[in-house]
Amino acid sequence: MSFLEILVLLLIAGICGGLAQALCGYSRGGCLISIVIGFIGAFLGTWLARLAELPEMFAITIGDTTFPILWSIIGGALFAAIIGFITQRPAK
Repeated sequence: MSFLEILVLLLIAGICGGLAQALCGYSRGGCLISIVIGFIGAFLGTWLARLAELPEMFAITIGDTTFPILWSIIGGALFAAIIGFITQRPAK
């Protein structure tokens, strides 16, 4: 995998993570957190899709790596919502 392919995967994961955070209303951190949420969301969303026997939709192939866009956003939103519930701030 070349350096350019890694940068493109990081960009796509960051966009998916940012969309996932926007969907659930939880935003803590910047670009690096969005990238992490995008990658965790891809793993979580793909795992859930395989359990439910759903097809892989809207996947982008970069080099020899396939990144599931839809499942990354769905899994990232679930992950961000769980983190949001766990780290909820007390009301003032």
